[in-house]
Amino acid sequence: MKKALTIAGSDSGGGAGIQADLKTFAAHGVFGMSVITAITAQNTLGVLAVQDISREIIAKQIEAIFEDMGADAVKIGMVSQPDTIRTIAAGLRKYAPPLVVVDPVMISKSGYHLLQPEAEAVLVQELLPLATVVTPNIPEAEAILHRSIVTLADMEAAARDIQALGPKNVLLKGGHRTEDATDILFDGQQIVRLEAPRVATKNTHGTGCTLSSAIAANLARGMSVPEAVKAAKRYITVAIEHALPIGRGVGPTHHFYELYQKAGLSEE
Repeated sequence: MKKALTIAGSDSGGGAGIQADLKTFAAHGVFGMSVITAITAQNTLGVLAVQDISREIIAKQIEAIFEDMGADAVKIGMVSQPDTIRTIAAGLRKYAPPLVVVDPVMISKSGYHLLQPEAEAVLVQELLPLATVVTPNIPEAEAILHRSIVTLADMEAAARDIQALGPKNVLLKGGHRTEDATDILFDGQQIVRLEAPRVATKNTHGTGCTLSSAIAANLARGMSVPEAVKAAKRYITVAIEHALPIGRGVGPTHHFYELYQKAGLSEE
């Protein structure tokens, strides 16, 4: 069985972060492992508090995984502190996993700043050059490039400029646009527009985590980057279409909808 490692924060509400990543890995038939970078007190209404894990424990978690089991792909999510980012980058350089997906998580759906401002430049310098794929949404791309992104042409230009910072491939997600939900994939040479209808639901908690984890799982299973991204986009679209009305705020997506259907299980 292929193995995927998520390096990210824990979401006590179960819809995003480590919990969403492991659910996504399982849904794709990949064995999931985790390195927890922070613990969040979080639910569908927002983030109440965050406690970062020490760099020593983060380094030991990385060592524990790679000195024994290894990983076919790594997904990196919430990394809020500069020291955390440097520790992860050092671990990746030491163990050299073949495939790395970086989801530059900066702000939660509720508006909570999960990445400290002083850490943004460190993330760009340390992690982006190690990425097989980086998956910013529009606000994250704006923070990386320090400029506004509105149109599809803006997105294409931004994808090119982010790719120039070191990642092999850039998937710039268009979910924050007021029009369609078209994403832009750039591999250093070719721009590909990935179109999908916008799903009318408020329950989209953890979509970025889920998409990036699906990409990592697909890469671990041997797909090319375009194949992995397209399959992941189909997966998250179905998960959003059947999102779960759990909680009083922004509910989670349904990570196991297709598996439940095949098993004849009710969504209730």
